[in-house]
Amino acid sequence: MLRFVLRRLGALAATLLISSFLVFSAMYAAPGTPESFLVQGRTVSPEVLASIRAQYGLDDPFLIRYWNWLGGVLTGDLGESLTTRQDVASLLASRIPTTLWLTLYAAVLIVVFGVLAGALAGLRGGAFDTGVLLGSSVGFAVPTFFAAVLLMSVFSVTLGWFPVFGAGSGFVGRIEHLTLPAVALALPAAAVVARITRTAVVEERAAEHVSVALARGVPWRVVARRHILRNAMLPVTTIVGVNIAALVAGAAVVEHAFTLDGVGAMLINSVQQKDFAVVQAVALLLVAIFGVVNLVIDVLYAVIDPRVQLGGESA
Repeated sequence: MLRFVLRRLGALAATLLISSFLVFSAMYAAPGTPESFLVQGRTVSPEVLASIRAQYGLDDPFLIRYWNWLGGVLTGDLGESLTTRQDVASLLASRIPTTLWLTLYAAVLIVVFGVLAGALAGLRGGAFDTGVLLGSSVGFAVPTFFAAVLLMSVFSVTLGWFPVFGAGSGFVGRIEHLTLPAVALALPAAAVVARITRTAVVEERAAEHVSVALARGVPWRVVARRHILRNAMLPVTTIVGVNIAALVAGAAVVEHAFTLDGVGAMLINSVQQKDFAVVQAVALLLVAIFGVVNLVIDVLYAVIDPRVQLGGESA
Protein backbone atom coordinates (compact mmCIF):
# COMPACT_ATOMS: atom_id res chain seq x y z
CA MET A 1 0.00 0.00 0.00
CA LEU A 2 2.76 2.46 0.95
CA ARG A 3 4.70 1.85 -2.26
CA PHE A 4 1.51 2.30 -4.27
CA VAL A 5 0.75 5.63 -2.59
CA LEU A 6 4.33 6.83 -3.14
CA ARG A 7 4.14 5.89 -6.83
CA ARG A 8 0.86 7.73 -7.20
CA LEU A 9 2.29 10.80 -5.47
CA GLY A 10 5.18 10.72 -7.92
CA ALA A 11 2.75 10.47 -10.84
CA LEU A 12 0.75 13.37 -9.36
CA ALA A 13 3.90 15.49 -9.16
CA ALA A 14 4.67 14.73 -12.82
CA THR A 15 1.10 15.57 -13.79
CA LEU A 16 1.28 18.88 -11.95
CA LEU A 17 4.56 19.72 -13.69
CA ILE A 18 3.14 19.03 -17.15
CA SER A 19 -0.10 20.82 -16.29
CA SER A 20 1.79 23.84 -15.02
CA PHE A 21 3.57 24.17 -18.36
CA LEU A 22 0.31 23.78 -20.31
CA VAL A 23 -1.50 26.31 -18.12
CA PHE A 24 1.35 28.79 -18.37
CA SER A 25 1.52 28.34 -22.14
CA ALA A 26 -2.25 28.62 -22.67
CA MET A 27 -2.45 32.00 -20.96
CA TYR A 28 0.24 33.49 -23.19
CA ALA A 29 -1.34 31.94 -26.29
CA ALA A 30 -4.67 33.65 -25.56
CA PRO A 31 -5.54 36.86 -27.44
CA GLY A 32 -4.46 40.13 -25.86
CA THR A 33 -1.61 41.04 -23.54
CA PRO A 34 -1.44 41.87 -19.84
CA GLU A 35 -0.12 45.37 -20.44
CA SER A 36 -3.05 46.18 -22.74
CA PHE A 37 -5.43 45.44 -19.88
CA LEU A 38 -3.38 47.41 -17.38
CA VAL A 39 -3.57 50.58 -19.47
CA GLN A 40 -7.34 49.91 -19.98
CA GLY A 41 -7.55 51.27 -23.53
CA ARG A 42 -5.74 54.52 -22.74
CA THR A 43 -3.17 55.84 -25.17
CA VAL A 44 0.25 55.55 -23.58
CA SER A 45 3.73 56.01 -24.86
CA PRO A 46 5.90 53.07 -25.90
CA GLU A 47 8.18 53.90 -22.96
CA VAL A 48 5.31 53.28 -20.50
CA LEU A 49 4.46 49.96 -22.12
CA ALA A 50 8.12 48.98 -22.05
CA SER A 51 8.35 49.80 -18.33
CA ILE A 52 5.27 47.71 -17.61
CA ARG A 53 6.66 44.75 -19.53
CA ALA A 54 9.99 45.11 -17.74
CA GLN A 55 8.26 45.31 -14.34
CA TYR A 56 6.46 42.00 -14.88
CA GLY A 57 9.24 40.30 -16.83
CA LEU A 58 7.16 40.08 -19.99
CA ASP A 59 10.18 40.72 -22.24
CA ASP A 60 12.04 37.65 -20.98
CA PRO A 61 12.06 34.54 -23.18
CA PHE A 62 9.10 32.26 -22.64
CA LEU A 63 11.03 29.42 -21.01
CA ILE A 64 12.74 31.87 -18.65
CA ARG A 65 9.38 33.29 -17.59
CA TYR A 66 8.05 29.77 -17.02
CA TRP A 67 11.12 28.74 -15.02
CA ASN A 68 10.90 31.84 -12.83
CA TRP A 69 7.19 31.28 -12.25
CA LEU A 70 7.66 27.58 -11.46
CA GLY A 71 10.47 28.37 -9.02
CA GLY A 72 8.18 30.82 -7.26
CA VAL A 73 5.35 28.26 -7.07
CA LEU A 74 7.66 25.67 -5.51
CA THR A 75 8.61 28.17 -2.81
CA GLY A 76 5.03 29.29 -2.17
CA ASP A 77 5.27 32.48 -4.23
CA LEU A 78 2.38 32.45 -6.71
CA GLY A 79 3.15 35.91 -8.00
CA GLU A 80 1.27 39.20 -7.86
CA SER A 81 -2.15 39.95 -9.29
CA LEU A 82 -2.01 42.33 -12.22
CA THR A 83 -5.30 43.96 -11.28
CA THR A 84 -5.17 44.29 -7.48
CA ARG A 85 -1.37 44.27 -6.99
CA GLN A 86 -1.96 41.80 -4.16
CA ASP A 87 -0.13 38.57 -3.50
CA VAL A 88 -1.93 35.72 -5.29
CA ALA A 89 -1.41 33.34 -2.37
CA SER A 90 -3.16 35.83 -0.07
CA LEU A 91 -6.02 36.23 -2.54
CA LEU A 92 -6.48 32.47 -2.71
CA ALA A 93 -6.31 32.13 1.06
CA SER A 94 -9.14 34.65 1.46
CA ARG A 95 -11.33 32.93 -1.15
CA ILE A 96 -10.71 29.24 -0.42
CA PRO A 97 -12.90 29.03 2.75
CA THR A 98 -16.08 29.95 0.86
CA THR A 99 -15.37 27.50 -1.96
CA LEU A 100 -14.38 24.79 0.53
CA TRP A 101 -17.61 25.20 2.51
CA LEU A 102 -19.67 25.19 -0.68
CA THR A 103 -18.03 22.09 -2.19
CA LEU A 104 -18.08 20.14 1.07
CA TYR A 105 -21.76 20.95 1.56
CA ALA A 106 -22.52 19.89 -2.01
CA ALA A 107 -20.44 16.72 -1.58
CA VAL A 108 -22.47 15.74 1.47
CA LEU A 109 -25.68 16.26 -0.49
CA ILE A 110 -24.35 14.12 -3.34
CA VAL A 111 -23.40 11.26 -1.03
CA VAL A 112 -26.52 11.41 1.15
CA PHE A 113 -29.14 11.90 -1.54
CA GLY A 114 -27.41 10.46 -4.60
CA VAL A 115 -26.00 7.27 -3.11
CA LEU A 116 -28.84 6.72 -0.64
CA ALA A 117 -31.62 7.27 -3.18
CA GLY A 118 -29.90 5.08 -5.77
CA ALA A 119 -29.27 2.27 -3.29
CA LEU A 120 -32.85 2.28 -2.02
CA ALA A 121 -34.20 2.37 -5.58
CA GLY A 122 -32.09 -0.62 -6.55
CA LEU A 123 -33.04 -2.61 -3.46
CA ARG A 124 -36.74 -1.78 -3.28
CA GLY A 125 -37.80 -1.27 -6.87
CA GLY A 126 -41.42 -0.38 -7.55
CA ALA A 127 -42.75 3.17 -7.37
CA PHE A 128 -39.72 4.46 -5.46
CA ASP A 129 -37.42 3.17 -8.21
CA THR A 130 -39.55 4.87 -10.85
CA GLY A 131 -39.48 8.11 -8.88
CA VAL A 132 -35.70 8.04 -8.57
CA LEU A 133 -35.29 7.38 -12.30
CA LEU A 134 -37.59 10.28 -13.15
CA GLY A 135 -36.02 12.62 -10.61
CA SER A 136 -32.48 11.80 -11.74
CA SER A 137 -33.41 12.45 -15.37
CA VAL A 138 -34.84 15.85 -14.49
CA GLY A 139 -31.92 16.73 -12.19
CA PHE A 140 -29.36 15.84 -14.83
CA ALA A 141 -31.17 17.82 -17.53
CA VAL A 142 -31.45 21.07 -15.53
CA PRO A 143 -28.44 23.38 -16.09
CA THR A 144 -26.69 24.52 -12.93
CA PHE A 145 -27.17 28.22 -13.60
CA PHE A 146 -30.89 27.76 -14.31
CA ALA A 147 -31.24 25.71 -11.12
CA ALA A 148 -29.54 28.51 -9.18
CA VAL A 149 -31.87 31.15 -10.59
CA LEU A 150 -34.94 28.97 -9.97
CA LEU A 151 -33.95 28.22 -6.37
CA MET A 152 -33.31 31.90 -5.67
CA SER A 153 -36.63 32.90 -7.20
CA VAL A 154 -38.67 30.35 -5.24
CA PHE A 155 -36.95 29.94 -1.88
CA SER A 156 -35.33 33.36 -1.45
CA VAL A 157 -37.44 35.93 -3.27
CA THR A 158 -40.90 34.34 -3.05
CA LEU A 159 -40.78 32.38 0.20
CA GLY A 160 -37.94 34.22 1.92
CA TRP A 161 -36.57 31.05 3.52
CA PHE A 162 -32.93 31.58 2.59
CA PRO A 163 -30.67 34.60 1.95
CA VAL A 164 -29.96 35.48 -1.67
CA PHE A 165 -26.40 36.77 -1.43
CA GLY A 166 -23.30 36.26 0.67
CA ALA A 167 -21.59 33.26 2.25
CA GLY A 168 -22.49 33.98 5.87
CA SER A 169 -20.28 33.62 8.94
CA GLY A 170 -20.09 30.94 11.59
CA PHE A 171 -21.38 27.40 11.17
CA VAL A 172 -25.10 28.22 11.26
CA GLY A 173 -24.67 31.30 9.07
CA ARG A 174 -22.65 29.36 6.50
CA ILE A 175 -25.23 26.57 6.32
CA GLU A 176 -28.08 29.07 5.94
CA HIS A 177 -26.39 31.09 3.21
CA LEU A 178 -24.89 28.16 1.29
CA THR A 179 -27.86 25.78 1.25
CA LEU A 180 -29.30 27.01 -2.04
CA PRO A 181 -25.89 27.30 -3.76
CA ALA A 182 -24.95 23.81 -2.57
CA VAL A 183 -28.23 22.33 -3.83
CA ALA A 184 -27.78 24.00 -7.22
CA LEU A 185 -24.19 22.77 -7.42
CA ALA A 186 -24.97 19.21 -6.27
CA LEU A 187 -28.14 18.65 -8.31
CA PRO A 188 -26.65 17.33 -11.60
CA ALA A 189 -23.98 15.26 -9.85
CA ALA A 190 -26.46 13.79 -7.36
CA ALA A 191 -28.70 12.78 -10.27
CA VAL A 192 -25.80 10.98 -12.02
CA VAL A 193 -24.68 9.29 -8.80
CA ALA A 194 -28.23 8.14 -8.01
CA ARG A 195 -28.67 6.63 -11.48
CA ILE A 196 -25.31 4.81 -11.44
CA THR A 197 -25.80 3.60 -7.87
CA ARG A 198 -29.21 2.23 -8.73
CA THR A 199 -27.83 0.42 -11.80
CA ALA A 200 -24.93 -1.07 -9.82
CA VAL A 201 -27.24 -2.29 -7.04
CA VAL A 202 -29.69 -3.83 -9.53
CA GLU A 203 -26.86 -5.69 -11.27
CA GLU A 204 -25.48 -7.02 -8.00
CA ARG A 205 -28.95 -7.98 -6.80
CA ALA A 206 -29.37 -10.18 -9.88
CA ALA A 207 -25.98 -11.86 -9.41
CA GLU A 208 -25.81 -15.60 -8.82
CA HIS A 209 -24.01 -15.39 -5.48
CA VAL A 210 -26.88 -13.32 -4.08
CA SER A 211 -29.41 -15.98 -5.10
CA VAL A 212 -27.23 -18.69 -3.55
CA ALA A 213 -26.93 -16.77 -0.29
CA LEU A 214 -30.69 -16.27 -0.08
CA ALA A 215 -31.30 -19.95 -0.91
CA ARG A 216 -29.05 -20.92 1.99
CA GLY A 217 -31.22 -18.93 4.36
CA VAL A 218 -28.96 -15.93 4.86
CA PRO A 219 -31.12 -13.00 6.08
CA TRP A 220 -31.96 -10.38 3.45
CA ARG A 221 -30.40 -7.55 5.46
CA VAL A 222 -27.09 -9.42 5.64
CA VAL A 223 -27.19 -10.22 1.92
CA ALA A 224 -28.04 -6.62 1.04
CA ARG A 225 -25.26 -5.21 3.20
CA ARG A 226 -22.45 -7.70 2.58
CA HIS A 227 -23.11 -8.99 -0.92
CA ILE A 228 -25.05 -6.33 -2.79
CA LEU A 229 -24.13 -2.90 -1.43
CA ARG A 230 -20.49 -3.71 -0.73
CA ASN A 231 -19.82 -4.92 -4.29
CA ALA A 232 -21.94 -2.16 -5.83
CA MET A 233 -19.94 0.55 -4.07
CA LEU A 234 -16.82 0.00 -6.21
CA PRO A 235 -18.13 1.72 -9.38
CA VAL A 236 -20.10 4.16 -7.23
CA THR A 237 -16.92 5.25 -5.43
CA THR A 238 -15.35 6.21 -8.75
CA ILE A 239 -18.26 8.30 -9.97
CA VAL A 240 -18.73 9.96 -6.58
CA GLY A 241 -15.06 10.89 -6.44
CA VAL A 242 -14.99 12.28 -9.96
CA ASN A 243 -18.11 14.37 -9.37
CA ILE A 244 -16.84 15.70 -6.05
CA ALA A 245 -13.54 16.70 -7.70
CA ALA A 246 -15.50 18.44 -10.46
CA LEU A 247 -17.45 20.47 -7.90
CA VAL A 248 -14.53 22.86 -7.47
CA ALA A 249 -14.62 23.74 -11.17
CA GLY A 250 -18.43 23.80 -11.29
CA ALA A 251 -18.54 26.08 -8.27
CA ALA A 252 -17.56 29.00 -10.50
CA VAL A 253 -21.04 29.13 -12.06
CA VAL A 254 -22.82 28.93 -8.71
CA GLU A 255 -20.55 31.46 -7.04
CA HIS A 256 -21.16 33.87 -9.89
CA ALA A 257 -24.94 33.37 -9.68
CA PHE A 258 -25.08 33.87 -5.90
CA THR A 259 -22.29 36.51 -5.86
CA LEU A 260 -20.13 34.45 -3.50
CA ASP A 261 -16.53 35.47 -2.88
CA GLY A 262 -15.05 32.09 -3.78
CA VAL A 263 -12.22 30.80 -5.93
CA GLY A 264 -14.54 30.08 -8.87
CA ALA A 265 -15.84 33.64 -9.06
CA MET A 266 -12.27 34.92 -8.81
CA LEU A 267 -11.28 32.63 -11.69
CA ILE A 268 -14.02 34.01 -13.95
CA ASN A 269 -13.05 37.61 -13.18
CA SER A 270 -9.36 36.86 -13.66
CA VAL A 271 -9.93 35.24 -17.07
CA GLN A 272 -11.96 38.24 -18.20
CA GLN A 273 -9.25 40.61 -16.99
CA LYS A 274 -6.40 38.41 -18.26
CA ASP A 275 -4.86 38.33 -14.81
CA PHE A 276 -2.22 35.72 -15.64
CA ALA A 277 -0.91 34.96 -12.17
CA VAL A 278 -4.34 34.35 -10.63
CA VAL A 279 -5.61 32.16 -13.49
CA GLN A 280 -2.46 30.06 -13.44
CA ALA A 281 -2.62 29.56 -9.68
CA VAL A 282 -6.29 28.58 -9.66
CA ALA A 283 -5.89 26.22 -12.64
CA LEU A 284 -2.95 24.50 -10.94
CA LEU A 285 -4.99 24.20 -7.75
CA LEU A 286 -7.82 22.48 -9.66
CA VAL A 287 -5.41 19.96 -11.21
CA ALA A 288 -3.97 19.20 -7.77
CA ILE A 289 -7.43 18.61 -6.32
CA PHE A 290 -8.33 16.20 -9.12
CA GLY A 291 -5.11 14.27 -8.56
CA VAL A 292 -5.56 14.01 -4.81
CA VAL A 293 -9.19 12.90 -5.15
CA ASN A 294 -8.21 10.18 -7.63
CA LEU A 295 -5.56 8.94 -5.20
CA VAL A 296 -8.11 8.81 -2.39
CA ILE A 297 -10.50 6.86 -4.64
CA ASP A 298 -7.86 4.22 -5.38
CA VAL A 299 -7.11 3.79 -1.69
CA LEU A 300 -10.81 3.55 -0.87
CA TYR A 301 -11.07 0.63 -3.29
CA ALA A 302 -8.91 -1.43 -0.97
CA VAL A 303 -10.95 -0.33 2.06
CA ILE A 304 -14.24 -1.31 0.43
CA ASP A 305 -12.95 -4.59 -1.01
CA PRO A 306 -9.60 -5.96 0.25
CA ARG A 307 -9.48 -8.26 -2.78
CA VAL A 308 -8.71 -5.28 -5.01
CA GLN A 309 -5.09 -5.15 -6.19
CA LEU A 310 -3.36 -1.78 -5.96
CA GLY A 311 -0.57 -1.35 -8.46
CA GLY A 312 0.12 -5.06 -8.59
CA GLU A 313 0.26 -5.38 -4.79
CA SER A 314 -2.30 -6.88 -2.50
CA ALA A 315 -3.97 -4.23 -0.40
